[in-house]
Amino acid sequence: MTTADTVFAQPGNPVGLRDYEQNSRTVLWALLVAILIHLVVAFLLAAFSGFFSPGLPAPEKPVELTFMDLSPASMASKNSAFIETDDKKAPEPKDKTFESNANSVGASELAATGEMPLPSQAGKDQPLMDFESNPYSLDSKGAQAQQKQASQQKAAQPAAQPEPITAAEQFALLTQKSAAALDAASAASQAQSTYRRQKQRTNIAGNITNRGISSVNALGTPLGRYQKIVADSIGSRWYTYVDQKRDLISIGTLRLGFVIDRSGRVKNLKVTENSSNQAFASVCVQSVLEAHLPPIPPDVVQSLPPEGLEVEGLGFIIFPNG
Repeated sequence: MTTADTVFAQPGNPVGLRDYEQNSRTVLWALLVAILIHLVVAFLLAAFSGFFSPGLPAPEKPVELTFMDLSPASMASKNSAFIETDDKKAPEPKDKTFESNANSVGASELAATGEMPLPSQAGKDQPLMDFESNPYSLDSKGAQAQQKQASQQKAAQPAAQPEPITAAEQFALLTQKSAAALDAASAASQAQSTYRRQKQRTNIAGNITNRGISSVNALGTPLGRYQKIVADSIGSRWYTYVDQKRDLISIGTLRLGFVIDRSGRVKNLKVTENSSNQAFASVCVQSVLEAHLPPIPPDVVQSLPPEGLEVEGLGFIIFPNG
C-alpha cells in the first residue's frame, strides 16, 4: 500500500507543473496587455489634450534689426548714391555714377584692380571710402565773428528804395528762387564754418582706368548740395559731443535712419545698428536732433516723396587708437 501510494503520487507532479506554466503565461500576457493599454491611453491623452484645451497665446516675435550696408560695393551699386566731393570746379563727367555736392571726374592713382566704379589706391582696410587723410576741424568762431561784423556794417547802411518790377521780371525771380536759396545756404554754411570731417585714406580696388588723383564720376546736383549741408550740420555737432563724452563712449559703429520733411525737421528717427553703448547712441541721436537744417528747396522737393528726404543708414564710427 505504501508502494502504491508512492507510485500514484508520482504521476500528479506533471499536472501541477502544467498549471503553473499556464498561469505564468496568463499573467505575462495580462501584464503586456496592461502595458499596451497604458501606452495607448497616454498617447491619446497627449494627442487630444492640445485639441480640446484652449490654445496658449503665441509669444511675440522679437524685434528685428535691419543692418544697413554702407560698404563701397553697396554704395557703388546704386546710381543715385551720394558721395561727398571737394568743390574743385570740375567739368560735368560723362559717366554720372554718383550724386554729389559738386562735379567730379573719375581718376585713379593705380591701375584698375576691381569691378567697382571707384579708383584703385592703397590705404587702410576699413568700412569707409575716403580718398585722402586729414584730421577733423570744428567750426571757426573767427569766421562767424567776421560774418557777424559784416552783417552789422551792412545793416547800418541806408537801404535803397526798390524800383517797381514787371510781371515778367517777377516770374523770372520766382523761378530762380529755389536755386538761389540753396546756393545761399551752401555759401553761408561754408562762410560760417571751417568744419571738415575726419578722413583716413581707404584701401580700394576699383575699375577706373583714367590716371590721376583719386576721385569718382560724380554729378553735382541740388539734392547733392542739400545732402552735404545735412552731413556738415550733423557732423560738426557730433565731433563736439564725442569730445565732451569721450570717457563714456565705447568703440563701435552706430547707424541711424530718419526722414527730413520739407521744413527741415527730423522725423521718425530710429537706431538701425549699434555695436557700441548707450552713451554713444545718445551722442549720435542728439547730433541729429539738434542739427539746424534749412528747408528743402522746392526744386529738390519735386524729386522726393511727399514725406521728404529719407536718410538710411547714416553711420557713426569710433575706431580704436592706432
